[in-house]
Amino acid sequence: MSTDLSMLHLILGASPLVQLVMLLLLGLSLVSWAMIFHKWKVLGRARVEADAFERRFWSGGELSALYREITEKGEAADGMEDIFEAGFHEFTRLRTQPRAESAAVLEGSQRAMRVALAREEDRLEQHLSFLATVGSTSPYIGLFGTVWGIMNAFRSLGNVHQATLGMVAPGIAEALIATAMGLFAAIPAVVAYNRFSNDVERLVNRYDTFVEEFANLLHRQVHG
Repeated sequence: MSTDLSMLHLILGASPLVQLVMLLLLGLSLVSWAMIFHKWKVLGRARVEADAFERRFWSGGELSALYREITEKGEAADGMEDIFEAGFHEFTRLRTQPRAESAAVLEGSQRAMRVALAREEDRLEQHLSFLATVGSTSPYIGLFGTVWGIMNAFRSLGNVHQATLGMVAPGIAEALIATAMGLFAAIPAVVAYNRFSNDVERLVNRYDTFVEEFANLLHRQVHG
C-alpha cells in the first residue's frame, strides 16, 4: 500500500497546531517580502535623490534660490533636501534676529540639521527591526512545529502492535515541512536585513558628511 507524500497532502494532513505554524510562517514570509521590495525602492530612491541634490548644491548657485525651490515644491522634503531645508531655515531665522551672535546662529542651524538627520535615519531604518525579528525567530517557530509533528507521529505508534516506516514517515515528513518553511521565511529576511542595514549606514554617513560640509559653508558665510 503506497503512501501519498505529496506536499499538499502532507500540509492538509498535518495536525491543526502544525498547520497553524505553517500558516504563521507563510504570513511572515509574505509580509517580509513586501517590506523587502518596499525598502529596496525607498533606499534606491534615497540614493538617487541624494545624487541629484548634491549636483544642484555644489553647482555654484545661490543657497537662497535652492531653498526657495525646495520650499515651493509643495511637498515634504526627504533626505538631504530635508536636512538642507531645516539648516538653512534656522540659519536665516536666527540671522534676522537683533544682536544674534555668529556662534549661536551656526550652533542653531547645525542643531536643526542634526534633528533632521535623526529623523531621516529613523525613516530609513523603518521596518528593518521586523526583518531582523523574522530572520531570528522563524527557524525556531518552524522547529516548534517540527517537534510537535514528530511527537504526534511517534505517539501514534503506541496504538499499533507492529510499527512500520510507512506509518511514521508521513508524520515526520509533514513536521519537517514546518522547518523548511521557517528557513524559507528566515533566509531572505536575514539577507535583506544585512544588505539594507549596510545601505542605511552608508546613506546616514553621507548625510552626516553633508551636515559638516554645509556647516562649514555657513561658517564661511557668517565670517566672510
